Amino acid sequence: MRHSEFADLPATATRDALRIEYRWVGAAAADAPLAVFLHEGLGSIAMWKDWPGALCKRLGMRGLVYSRPGYGRSTPRAHDVKWPVDFMARQARDVLPALLDALGTSPAERARMWLIGHSDGASIALLYAAAFPDALAGAVAIAPHVFVEDISVESIAETKVAYATTSLREKLARYHDDVDSAFYGWNDIWLDPDFRSWNIVADLASIRAPLLAVQATDDHYGTMAQVEAIGAAVPHARVHALAQGGHSPHRDAPGPLDDLIERFISAQRKPAA
Repeated sequence: MRHSEFADLPATATRDALRIEYRWVGAAAADAPLAVFLHEGLGSIAMWKDWPGALCKRLGMRGLVYSRPGYGRSTPRAHDVKWPVDFMARQARDVLPALLDALGTSPAERARMWLIGHSDGASIALLYAAAFPDALAGAVAIAPHVFVEDISVESIAETKVAYATTSLREKLARYHDDVDSAFYGWNDIWLDPDFRSWNIVADLASIRAPLLAVQATDDHYGTMAQVEAIGAAVPHARVHALAQGGHSPHRDAPGPLDDLIERFISAQRKPAA
């Protein structure tokens, strides 16, 4: 596996300068379509493990994985800073485009780019697709969140207890230079009463690219209502239920998920009859 590299994003009027950890995965040619992987709320490059590279091999794509600010080896979140309610929109509309700029991706490359996101990363993929409808070839949203459900808040509250009382903190520390930055950045905003009204369904109507939304029926962080809302807002989207896979089907049921993604993306590549 290749080692991580780092991209420096200059400060803007709305944020400080950032150092982003990223890694290229897969062995596809440099002119192959790009797949960008967007991790979950406690994720990082390392937490993806080998799945992005294996999927890119099946798809014939080159892959890009990166750790968002506050995660992995990217710029940590200052401990006195809370993520804002619109933190996912800021990642989609500012940080991801800035990273793509820093890596020199051209408009033509972005037009062929697929976003593959999980959980919070899936929501960011949806928001990017809505904000830049012509700057991607399509998106795959795995266990996405488009509004806040009780089951999500209850499970996240339980995770906070586990972080304080079990070995969870130690396990997560393997994947983040500043594990408290990663954990409390995610946990605090999801448990903030102001976040209960967060809802991005109305933003999705501008999505034009092909979209696959996948939800496992045994996910303890969200229900089928999430992908059903996506299907209602984006009529051309394909919505699929997995019988099992929990919140992380790429880890717990990779076979069915990989087959589904490969079929969907391959179908979009076929010329119209």
